[in-house]
Amino acid sequence: MEKELTELTDEELLERRKKTKASEITNAVILGVLIGIATYSTIKYGLGLFTFLPLIFALFAANSWKRNSKALEEELKSRNLK
Repeated sequence: MEKELTELTDEELLERRKKTKASEITNAVILGVLIGIATYSTIKYGLGLFTFLPLIFALFAANSWKRNSKALEEELKSRNLK
């Protein structure tokens, strides 16, 4: 089970930030693929399930990643870590 951000030591928190920064590229690729699928589906088949489903998933995923990143940055700021 993963610890809450407030329970992590300073070193663990800084390590978590490094991992988060490294995963941002992967997240961007995933979002790009989902948007590409939706675009291709729209061009090839018109509006349908494969147009909206990837876009909805991309929206939820992006919001989740943004919320987690913001919480991590706020915790770092509250501890005066850079």
